[in-house]
Amino acid sequence: MNYKHLKFMQEAINEAKKSFKEDGIPIGAVLVEGSEIVGRGHNRLLQKGSTILHAEMDCLENAGKLKGTDYKKCTLYTTLIPCQMCSGLILLYKIPEVVAGENKTFPGPEDYMKDHGVNITILDLDECKEMMTEYIRQNRKVWDEEIERVS
Repeated sequence: MNYKHLKFMQEAINEAKKSFKEDGIPIGAVLVEGSEIVGRGHNRLLQKGSTILHAEMDCLENAGKLKGTDYKKCTLYTTLIPCQMCSGLILLYKIPEVVAGENKTFPGPEDYMKDHGVNITILDLDECKEMMTEYIRQNRKVWDEEIERVS
């Protein structure tokens, strides 16, 4: 497995753990340009009473306003495959690559992103799957409500 992917995915996992410690959904993301993290974020739906602060949205917001050409040189690392909304964000900003920790607990629109030229890598990491599985087990009602919004 690519060491670079593991290094940056660990940073996304750290973000997911921050969300969990804040009583949020444990999903994290980092935006990387070259070998530098330019943005990081975690799911803050519950913490902020938000409808849009998914980890990927929070990450891009925290990256600040980059040039359009900068996004085209980035890779987005996220612990869970992006949902439809976040996939739209990826396409809008023309981020060419997404590396996801897993896609089992929530099957996102991978084919849609691929059909629009996004290179998708699924690392299938046990740590990411276990984190989400445990969260869902402990918070089934909250998870079901959130999934209903994005499905």
